Amino acid sequence: MLKWNQIQVNAYEVALVFKNGALESVFEAGKHWIGFAREVLYYKMTEQFTPTIDLDILLDNDTLQKMLEVVEIKDHQIAIQYKNGMFHNVLKPGRYAYWKAYSKFTYDLVDLDSSEIPSHFNHKVVRLPAVMSYIKVLAVESYEKALLYVDGKFEREMNPGVYYFWRGEKVITLYKADLRKQQVEINGQELLTKDKASIRINLTTTYQLSDIYKALINTNDSTKQMYSLMQHALREYVGQYTLDELLANKNAATPYILTYVKEKAEALGYTVLTAGIKDIILPGDVKEIMNQVLVAEKKAQANVIMRREETASTRSLLNTAKLMQDNDMLYKLKEMEYVEKIADNIQNITLQGGGHLVDQLKTIFSGSTK
Repeated sequence: MLKWNQIQVNAYEVALVFKNGALESVFEAGKHWIGFAREVLYYKMTEQFTPTIDLDILLDNDTLQKMLEVVEIKDHQIAIQYKNGMFHNVLKPGRYAYWKAYSKFTYDLVDLDSSEIPSHFNHKVVRLPAVMSYIKVLAVESYEKALLYVDGKFEREMNPGVYYFWRGEKVITLYKADLRKQQVEINGQELLTKDKASIRINLTTTYQLSDIYKALINTNDSTKQMYSLMQHALREYVGQYTLDELLANKNAATPYILTYVKEKAEALGYTVLTAGIKDIILPGDVKEIMNQVLVAEKKAQANVIMRREETASTRSLLNTAKLMQDNDMLYKLKEMEYVEKIADNIQNITLQGGGHLVDQLKTIFSGSTK
């Protein structure tokens, strides 16, 4: 006689009945009769369906196949899973089964080999910790520009911003360059002038990036090459002049250097903005000679000024003498002027004899005995 057993399937559950390891029946909520020696497995319909045997075998059952939604994710993919429009999970490569009746999921299927995450992708989801482990973040600062290479091949130039890339098999490389003004300092450069004088010069130059591809790809260590370029320009300039000419035309270095380096700097991907000599440092013996020359020049200038003043004074005396010769009144006034100057320096006057005081004073100052 065939024996039967009754099973109870609760709400939101599904019962799978197996006979000898093979799926025989699928029951939803309610009471059901099953044959003897059957194995029953219960699954909640609100949760992911995770079978204990191969899913492909179970899907041979038409009833179960209609009740399940199967999501397949390939090796180079992941899936962003949403429930009711909100982030729920990240699914790795594999096969996933959910009950259609109660698991309302939507998916963003991501190809990890696609590299850059498109701008329309939900970037709030991208920043979630569960998703960030699959993402590589690269930033280009506001003062930078960058070149994007994928698997060693140039893709495009990148402006300032934050960029998100999937962590797939492809190698993502970002070469960045600074757009701000850069400065080159050439200090203590020893050079020979046209007249073989050995001097040291300090040069300051500012430059700015103009072509990122030339600066980063076509040029190896463009900063060092810019430094060498400025050295050559300075050497060419100094070699054209004697020491005196160089000291007298210090400011002429700027236009010469800018013209000299313009095309060469552009080939390196840069534009030179300013260039100027800060200091010209002379050797000790040359400096001493220059100081001696300077002192001699100043002495000569002082002598010229003194002679000029003496000549002017003599000419003034001569003119005065001519006027006095022709005018007795002017002569008398000049005589009184000198008497006044003499009187200013007299402290004591001694008078002798019984003559009148006034007459004696007249005699002293006028030299007259009348």
